[in-house]
Amino acid sequence: MGHPRKARKQYDTPSHPWNAARIKSENKLVVKYGLRTKKEVWKAETTIKRYRRDARFLLGMDTEHAEVEKLQLLNHIKRIGMLKADGKLEDILDLTVEDVLRRRLETVVHSLGLANTAKQARIFIVHGHIAMNGRKINAPGYMVKTGEEQTIGFYPGSPMEKIMKEATKPAAAEEKNE
Repeated sequence: MGHPRKARKQYDTPSHPWNAARIKSENKLVVKYGLRTKKEVWKAETTIKRYRRDARFLLGMDTEHAEVEKLQLLNHIKRIGMLKADGKLEDILDLTVEDVLRRRLETVVHSLGLANTAKQARIFIVHGHIAMNGRKINAPGYMVKTGEEQTIGFYPGSPMEKIMKEATKPAAAEEKNE
C-alpha cells in the first residue's frame, strides 16, 4: 500500500534523459499547451501508456468479464472526450499525448476564447478566475469531460470577466463598422 502522505508518482520519467529528438518534441508541447514543466507531458504519456496497455490486454481476452471491462474502458475514455462516440477498443491504441493535453482545463479555456494564450489560461485558472457550473476550479490539469465544456466560464464576480468583456466589445464594434 504505502504511506498515505506519500503519494505514488503519476508519471514515468524518460528512459534516456538526453535524447535530443524527445527534448525538442517535449519543448514544442510545453509551448503549445502552456505547460509549466515537462513533468506534465510525462504524466500525459504515462496516461496514454496505461490506456494502451489495458486495451492490448483486453483485446487478447475473450471472457465475459473481459467484455464488461472493455465496455468500462471505452466508456471512460469516451466520457473524458479522448475518443469519439463511435470509437472502438482498437482506436485506443492510436491515441497520442496531444489527445490527453487537449482535454486539460487550461487548453479548453484557451480554445473557448476565455484567454488569449494557453499561458494566460493557466494563470486565470490558478488565480481562481475560472469556474465550472459556478464552482471555482484552480487545477489547470483537470481533465474536462465532454458535457462539462459548455459550463466553463469566469467565476461570478471575477474582475477578469469584466475586463475580457470590455476587450471584446471594441473588436465587435469594429467588425460591425467594416
